[in-house]
Amino acid sequence: MDIDKTIKELSQNEKKVLLTLKKLNGKSAPQDILENGDFNQEVEVMNASSWLHSKKLVGIEEHIKTVYSLDKEGKRFLEKGLPEKRALKLMAEKEGIISLKDLPRSLEKGEIPIAIGWLKKKGWATIKKDKETFLEITEEGKNALSELSEDEKILQLLKENDNIEIDKDKIKSLLSRKKVIKEKDIVTSTIVLTEVGVKVLKKGFEIKDEISQVTSSIIKNNKWKHNIIRPYDINAFAPAVYGGKPHPLVDLISKIRQIFLEMGFQEIQGDFVESCFWNMDVLFIPQDHPAREMQDTLYCKTPSKIKIEEKQLLDEIARVHENGGSTSSTGWGYKFSEKEGERALLRTHTTVNTIRYLYNNPKPPSKVFSLGRVFRKESIDATHLPEFYQIEGIVHEVDTNFRQLIGVLKEFYRKIGFEKIRFRPGYFPYTEPSMEVEVFWNNEWMELGGSGIFRPEVTEPVGVKNPVLAWGLGLERLAMLKFGVTDIRSLYISDVGWLRKKSLI
Repeated sequence: MDIDKTIKELSQNEKKVLLTLKKLNGKSAPQDILENGDFNQEVEVMNASSWLHSKKLVGIEEHIKTVYSLDKEGKRFLEKGLPEKRALKLMAEKEGIISLKDLPRSLEKGEIPIAIGWLKKKGWATIKKDKETFLEITEEGKNALSELSEDEKILQLLKENDNIEIDKDKIKSLLSRKKVIKEKDIVTSTIVLTEVGVKVLKKGFEIKDEISQVTSSIIKNNKWKHNIIRPYDINAFAPAVYGGKPHPLVDLISKIRQIFLEMGFQEIQGDFVESCFWNMDVLFIPQDHPAREMQDTLYCKTPSKIKIEEKQLLDEIARVHENGGSTSSTGWGYKFSEKEGERALLRTHTTVNTIRYLYNNPKPPSKVFSLGRVFRKESIDATHLPEFYQIEGIVHEVDTNFRQLIGVLKEFYRKIGFEKIRFRPGYFPYTEPSMEVEVFWNNEWMELGGSGIFRPEVTEPVGVKNPVLAWGLGLERLAMLKFGVTDIRSLYISDVGWLRKKSLI
C-alpha cells in the first residue's frame, strides 16, 4: 500500500478518528471517540470509521448484548402483585386452605389457571380434592409470604433500571410469561486501529482546511487556487445505485412496437371478451375443433353470449363451414350452429383483431399489427401461462407473396437482435401455405411463432380479394431468450434483485 497516497486521500474526519484512536490506545467505542475528538455527532464518527475500514486502516468489532425491560403485564404485576403471590396471601387469610371457588376474590378469571400453575411449580401450594378442589399452602409457601421471590426482585430491578443485562437463567420464568418482559438485542461497536493504520499515524499528517467537493462557487471565486483539493480515491467502495426504469417486459414491448412502427405498420387493438363467432368461426376453425372445448378455452359466465349483429357475414360464414360457400373449398361438412357462435369467451389469440380490421377495411393496402394479452386454459409451469402476450401482424397488398412475408419477419427479428433466422413448413388452421419461424440462440434453433397466408375461407367472406400475409409470435418466449430466463414465471415474479440488475434492451 502507498502510505503517502493513502494519507492524501484521507478526509478531515478520517484523520480526526485516527488521531483520537491513537490518544485512546488504539481501541475505543464510537461514543468515546465522539467525546474525546473534535466531532459534533456520533454519525460523523461512524461514517469516517466506515471509510477507514474500507481502506483497511481500522477494524470494526461488533458486539451483541441482550437487554431487558418491563412490558405491559410486568408493570401490572408490580402494581398488583404476581397472580400466585395474591393467591398465596388469600390462602394465608383463610388459615392456609381455600377452595378454587374463592380465587376470583383476588384474581381475574384469566389469571386463575396461571396462579395455580405457578403455585405448584414453585412448591408454594398443593392441590387436594374432596367434593371440590382445594389449594393448601406448604411450608415453602409460608416462607414466601414474608420475602420477595426472585421474580419479584427482578421486576423491581427492571422498574429501577430500564434496558439492562440480566442472567438469562434468572429471568427464564418471567420470559415464559406473555408480555411481562421485553427482550431486545443491542449491537455495539468498537473501532480498532490496524497495523496499516498504525503505519499511517507513524508517518504523520496534519489536519488542514481542504476542498472535498468542487462546486461552481469554488470555481467562480477562485478558491481552488488557494486551498488544497483532496484527491478522490476512484477505487474506494461505493454503494450501487439503482435508478427507476421500465420493467424488462415493458421495455421489450416498447421496442417491438417501435420496430413495427418504423417498418410502416399501424397498431390496432381489440377487446379481451369476444364471441366464438369472431374468435373462431370467421377464422374457419371448425365448431367441433378440440381447442374449443372447455378444457382449452376460457368461456365467460357473464356475459354468457354475445349477439352476432353482422347477419350477412353470419350467413356467409355458415355456408363456408357447411359446404365452402362461394369459395373453392368444400367446407367442414356439418350443420353450422349460430348458438355456438354466440358463446362469449376470453380471446385465445389477437388474430381476432386482425380479421375484424380486414372486415372493416377490405380494400388494400394495409399493414397493421397488434400486441396484446390472450387467454387459454393452461396449467402454469416453466413454459406455460394461462395469460400471455401475442404479437400479431398482417400485410394486405395486391401483389404480396410468400417471399415478402419471409422478408418482413427476417427484418423484424434482425432488429430485435437475432442474426440467424430460418423458416420451416408448418400447419395452422387458418393459413395455407404456413411456416414456423426459428432463430439460432445459444447454439440451438428455437421456434418462436407461426406465419402464413390467410386461406380463402378466411378472407373471401369478409370481402378481401387479395392475399394477406399473417403471423403470430409469442412475446414471453422471445423475452426468455433475450433475458436468459429458463422459467416463464420469472418474468412476472417481482424479484427486486433481478429487476435492479437487468439492463435495458
